[in-house]
Amino acid sequence: MPVTEKDLAEDAPWKKIQQNTFTRWCNEHLKCVNKRIGNLQTDLSDGLRLIALLEVLSQKRMHHKYHQRPTFRQMKLENVSVALEFLDHESIKLVSIVSLVTLLCHMLLIRLP
Repeated sequence: MPVTEKDLAEDAPWKKIQQNTFTRWCNEHLKCVNKRIGNLQTDLSDGLRLIALLEVLSQKRMHHKYHQRPTFRQMKLENVSVALEFLDHESIKLVSIVSLVTLLCHMLLIRLP
């Protein structure tokens, strides 16, 4: 059954609630490293806050070096890749948030400034 614009419009409030909830959850954990996410789409695009969040949650440092001041798209993508490799290395399973991860990947890869 194809998804219509009406279906997407009806789903929009739920997505906004999920996004706001996830943003607040991230910010609660990022407080201890003096970082904050205001907009998931832009603030995670360079990978730095994502890396910081993973380090806080796992209480471990990244295994690979990453770009502290990414200026180019490639540097930002490499940082995101480092974060995803960290998840894989730590055997962290992303259960029940596949759609959120897909959304984040879409935002990071398609809408990078």
